[in-house]
Amino acid sequence: MLQDKSYKLTNENSFELEPADNNFTGIGGSADFEELEERDINPPSALLPNKSSPDVENDEETIDNDNFIQNITNENLRKSTLFMAFMNMTNSILGAGVIGLPLAIRNTGLIGGVLAIIMLTLLVDWTLRLIVINLKLSSKTTYQDFVEYTLGKWGKFLILISNGLFAVGGCIGFCIIIGDTIPHVLRAFFPDHSEWFHRNIIIVLVTVFISYPLSLNRDISKLSNTSFLAIISMLVIIFMVLLRGPVTADSYKGSFSNSSIFILPSFFQGVSVISFALVCHHNTSFIYFSIRNPSLKRFNRMTHISCFVSMIALFIMGFSGFGIFKDKTKGNILNNFPSNDNYINVARFCFGFNMLTTFPLEVFVLRDVIRDLLYFNVHSDTPVELSSMLHFTVTTIIVLITMGISLTTCNLGALLELVGATTASLMAYILPPYCNLKLIGNNKTLWEKKRHYFCIFFGFAVLIISTTQTIISAIKSSEEKHCIV
Repeated sequence: MLQDKSYKLTNENSFELEPADNNFTGIGGSADFEELEERDINPPSALLPNKSSPDVENDEETIDNDNFIQNITNENLRKSTLFMAFMNMTNSILGAGVIGLPLAIRNTGLIGGVLAIIMLTLLVDWTLRLIVINLKLSSKTTYQDFVEYTLGKWGKFLILISNGLFAVGGCIGFCIIIGDTIPHVLRAFFPDHSEWFHRNIIIVLVTVFISYPLSLNRDISKLSNTSFLAIISMLVIIFMVLLRGPVTADSYKGSFSNSSIFILPSFFQGVSVISFALVCHHNTSFIYFSIRNPSLKRFNRMTHISCFVSMIALFIMGFSGFGIFKDKTKGNILNNFPSNDNYINVARFCFGFNMLTTFPLEVFVLRDVIRDLLYFNVHSDTPVELSSMLHFTVTTIIVLITMGISLTTCNLGALLELVGATTASLMAYILPPYCNLKLIGNNKTLWEKKRHYFCIFFGFAVLIISTTQTIISAIKSSEEKHCIV
């Protein structure tokens, strides 16, 4: 019989069950972050998706062990390897935000940019791992479920809205980037038909015929191969910016102010863009449970590597882009280059391709948010699965609405700043440490809680200051005039 036990896989490819170490007490218990890092504790719902109840009190309800093990084995082998999960996480991080890093450095200043990238990478690495700790402490399988477990209904509603708005911002941003990049490429290859390649036409065609079919996929692990290609594309983009930036005509470059060496008053606006680039917390639970034999040790290792790789990419893109274009740096650094630069057109094509594959990841999250809002008061050990018709309908509505909004604006910089300042701060810097304090804070001293309090305070500072600065800047200045692409 199975009675309130979690189980773990003891071999990567073959399957063997043994009880996991469940000697922790949850809320108010003795487990802390360091202790849990050494354990492999999987919530029952993650490993036993087909069991309706963990308590089996009579022989009639006893499951067939052979069939149970075989079913779990098959399910496990269909999941991602650690490398594939790394590709999904790195692709989630290195999305639209990377292209805005030069603008972030323009806002933070050079010294401020170094401090911001390093500090935010460390915070994101810690809070990503903290999310999985919270999942294990609460025996839940999604971000919103452990927030609800900790904070109640209002907490669940808050995180659903935050996750949803972040994903909406991501989808809109990706469509804007498609409109900024793909038309340049098509005009370079087909100059005699350039009138057909208006940005709105391309956004509609590419989104409907490429991103939309990918978004209909139910299994996030199946996107790992396209995520690998997207990461390669991002490396090509960075290389092209480094290669072509120095030889771009001086008329495209701006001037450098000595004040840009230090930390600028617009520091928090830059922080919000970097936050948007790094934050993938809304994808964390999906990526964790998509891993074959998920464990905290394996997830920690993958997270450290993903964050380090992402940090290096942010440094290279941010400082090289700003170093070239200085005060003329735009929200999309590729828009600083002339449209007839074929090397940069290769980068534009790669970035557009990257958005085609990252867009479905955001739709995946947004669709789950809508599902949870539809079934807000339904209590179940496993998430409700949308019917095929509802899955198709919700996905279609998401794609059409976000695509429609992207057809009306091209101010990518302001979008990244607003989304990064609001929802990214809440999801990455405020809720994970706050929920962790609620779960096990009674057993920690004030000194042990210092990083939790610092992260929460920092999150509120970014949210309030950056949002205010971005709104004031948007009111005072006109929108970037590159929508004619």
